[in-house]
Order: sequence, then C-alpha cells, then structure tokens
Amino acid sequence: MNQIGLFINGEWVTTNQKEMVLNKATGEPIAEICVAGPAEIDQAITAASEAYKREKIAPYRRYEILHRASQLMMERQEDLALTIALEVGKTLKEAMGEIARAAQTILISAEESKRIQGEVIAINGSPGNENRSAWTMRVPLGVVCAITPFNVPANLTCHKIGPALAAGNAVVYKPASTTPIIGAKLCEIFADAGLPAGYLNMVMGPGSVVGEALAKDERISFYSFTGSAAVGMRLKNSVGFRRVSLELGSNSPTIVHRDADVAKAAEACTRAAFANAGQLCISVQRVYVHKDVYEEFCEKAISLTKTLKLDNPLLPTTDVGPMISEKEAIRAEEWIKEAVAEGAEVLVGGHRNGPFLAPTILTKVQPQMKCSCHEVFAPVFSIVSYENIDEAFRLANDSDYGLQAGIFTNSLDLAMRAAAELEAGGVIINDVSTFRADMMPYGGWKQSGIGKEGPRYVIEEMTEEKIIVFNN
Repeated sequence: MNQIGLFINGEWVTTNQKEMVLNKATGEPIAEICVAGPAEIDQAITAASEAYKREKIAPYRRYEILHRASQLMMERQEDLALTIALEVGKTLKEAMGEIARAAQTILISAEESKRIQGEVIAINGSPGNENRSAWTMRVPLGVVCAITPFNVPANLTCHKIGPALAAGNAVVYKPASTTPIIGAKLCEIFADAGLPAGYLNMVMGPGSVVGEALAKDERISFYSFTGSAAVGMRLKNSVGFRRVSLELGSNSPTIVHRDADVAKAAEACTRAAFANAGQLCISVQRVYVHKDVYEEFCEKAISLTKTLKLDNPLLPTTDVGPMISEKEAIRAEEWIKEAVAEGAEVLVGGHRNGPFLAPTILTKVQPQMKCSCHEVFAPVFSIVSYENIDEAFRLANDSDYGLQAGIFTNSLDLAMRAAAELEAGGVIINDVSTFRADMMPYGGWKQSGIGKEGPRYVIEEMTEEKIIVFNN
C-alpha cells in the first residue's frame, strides 16, 4: 500500500496524521495519504506565493510545459485510468475516456496560454483625448486555489490547474479526500513536464479543516471550487472581495418531444443517466416525454437498462460500477423507497448490494420528491409524461438549479424557443444535458453556481484586466 505525501514546493512532505483511501468496489485500503495541518497549509501557500513573485513564466514557456504535460498524460493513460477505476469506482473504459479528455483540456489550456490578450480602446474618439492612446492587458492574479470533487478527479482538476497555469498563476490544489491518488500523479506529471517548483502545490485532508484554512488565507486571490451548493456558499461567504468560480449541483432535465427520434433519445438519456454510476453534476435526472411517445420511450429505456452490467469496474464488460461509498448508495436507495411510498413507480432496478446500486428508472414522480427536486447523484432517473410543451418547459424550469438542459425535437422553431426559455447555463439540442466539450463555456445559473469553466473563459476570470493610457 502506497503512502502519498503532500506536494509542496516541488517536494513530497509527510505528516503524522494519515487517512486511508479505499478501493470503492471492495472496500479494501489501497493507499494512505498524509493529512495537512496548519503548518503544511501555510507552507503550500507560501511556496505558491513566493514562486509567483520569484519567477514569472513566459507565455510560450507555459505552453511548452502544458503541452508536455498533456503528452505525458497520454503516455501514462493506462496507469492513470486504473487509478481512477480503483479510487472512484468508475469503469475502466470510462476512466480511459476521462484521461483522454483531461489531456485535451491541458492541451487546450496550452494553446490558450499563447493568446491571452487585451484590446485597443478608441479613446482618441472622445473630446479632449485626441492625443491619447489606450489599450488593455490581462495579468495573472497570483495564487489560485483549486478544490476538486471525487467524481471526475482528473478532468475537473485539469479544468482548474490547466487554465490557472496558462494564465501565469501559481496553484494550491486540494483534491477530494476519497480520491487523492490521481491528484498526486498529476502533480508528478506537471513536475516531469518542467513546471518550476512552487507553481503547483497539493494539500490533502477534510474540507472542513483544510478547505476552511485555505479560504481564510488572503494570499490566495482566486478560488475554483466544484462541489455541493452548501459548501460553495460557505466558501463564497468566507472569501470576501476575492474572486470565486463555483461549479455546483444540478438535477438536469431533458425534454423529449413527440417529433423526436425516440430510439435515439431513449438510448442517449439512459446511457447518460448511468454514466459514472450517475455521479455527474450534469447527469440526466429528469426526463419529460410527450404523452404520444411516452410508452415507446419507456420500453426502449427499460430494455437498454436491463442489458447494462453492474459489476467490478475493472472488468471490461462492466457498464456501471459502484457508487463512491455504501453510505451514498444507501442514501440513494432511501430516496427511491421514499418516492415509491409517495406514489412513484420503479420501472427497473431499485435494489442495492453494498455500494452497488442497480441502474434505476422511476415514473409517476412528483416535483416535490427528493429524487426530482434535489440532486440524486446516483444511477437513478425519472420519466414523466407531459401533454404540451408549455408544461414541459415549466417542469424543466421548476428547479433551484440551472446547470444544463437538453431537448430532443425535429422542430427548428421549438429548438430556438428552448434555447431562449430553458433556464440553464447550457441548452443542448438533440442531445442530453450531460454533453460537454472541454473548450466550451460551462457553468450554471441559480444554485448551480457562478462563473464559467472552459480554458478560454476561466482564464479571463483568473486574470485581471488593466487599462493603459498613453498621453502622446
């Protein structure tokens, strides 16, 4: 069993306090991590702050480092994917895909590092400024804090660290305590790619301790957080005028209208709902299907679900692996039982074995049920019939969240109406809410968060715009 230290100023640091990392399928220990205390947290922030002040990395050098890191990720893809499969419970084929995406995210960040620019301001077009010139430039903020979740530990980490480094910032990184091994391997990759010591530091431990300490340190200028709305709100309230980007939860809706390709929609919704055991913030959770195609949609979704294999994530035939813990699987199972007690019906699934929750489809779900109005974060989705599109839009928008929404339709008019009326940061037409390309702006409305991810867009948030006025 490996011991994983903290990564501070280019060195691995051990501490007396330890925590175990478990194989999510078997519950067996696979690594022991060192937990950061106040001294180590201070050392990490100091290392980042001093590295930023001591050595500015030129844009093209940032590109070279990030480009090499992307290459190294693909060279080590199998090892990194196996790590994710063990510590997350994600199927090996999904984990391989995540590493490929993470490498692309770093590559996109590398390219963006070469085109950070301001703009020329036509100040001489205003009275009295005929002899003046003006332009803006973007400069790094300094130290960025990246706090990442368990469910997509490689790609979401790269969506924070990649743009931060591309913008010229130094980073203090806190991975989820349940999935820190991949974080340590990413730190090794950036070091091997030539990143100067101190520009990336990793501290580990409970969010209630380590996260709180990071939030209070005013040497950190920007916080990029992915996690729950409750923790995101606490972070936002703690940091004052300093900047935050919060990628929080959702209970994403997808609408299937009567003119849609029902077979295509049913397969897309079902596979997206059960990817990563439903533990994605843009997982398909609420599907609203027109009454004319409701029965057909249900039949196809049930049929496909019955073919999915729930098993050890390391097996190549496995389609759905365990949830992050038995505790979370029990919680999701209780939500299913509560919904059934209130009138919902289980079309398929609904049973649990340890951390393995069978892919589950519900119907007759009411908006006030937890599995509808809260983020279920499990392999569970509901199918609800509607009579007219106004009702579907109302149901889709009836949520405290607004990350992404999907709609299947062959009507251009309806597609354009959905784009305008669905209350979400992204509207995906003829695909599910789960779609995300790593270069696009990604972020939600309402309690789904503030700010955008996507390297180009978050680089703007991780830099400060400065106006330069030259009196000729």
